Amino acid sequence: MELKPGSRWKSAVCDAQMVVVRPPSGAGELQCGGAAVLPIDDAAAPTGAVSPDFAEGVAIGKRYIDEESGLEVLGAKAGKGSLAFDGRPLTLKGAKPLPASD
Repeated sequence: MELKPGSRWKSAVCDAQMVVVRPPSGAGELQCGGAAVLPIDDAAAPTGAVSPDFAEGVAIGKRYIDEESGLEVLGAKAGKGSLAFDGRPLTLKGAKPLPASD
């Protein structure tokens, strides 16, 4: 799977969809709900169950990052499964602090 900036993906086990904002530094597998994601144009409907280890969910409009690889993903559609890269859970990216206006 080639994770290019702007590429769209969907979960194989829930309704989540995501867009790659920043690609990883190396090859790896983006996962949602414990299963590998599928290209957005794949006609397969979500099947199977979300893994309990990856069931925190994806929120629409939130960015998720993997510090180790540099991967950054934007949630485009909410779902029950949470994101991981090569089995490492992605973390929610916090907002940048605004500069002080003294």
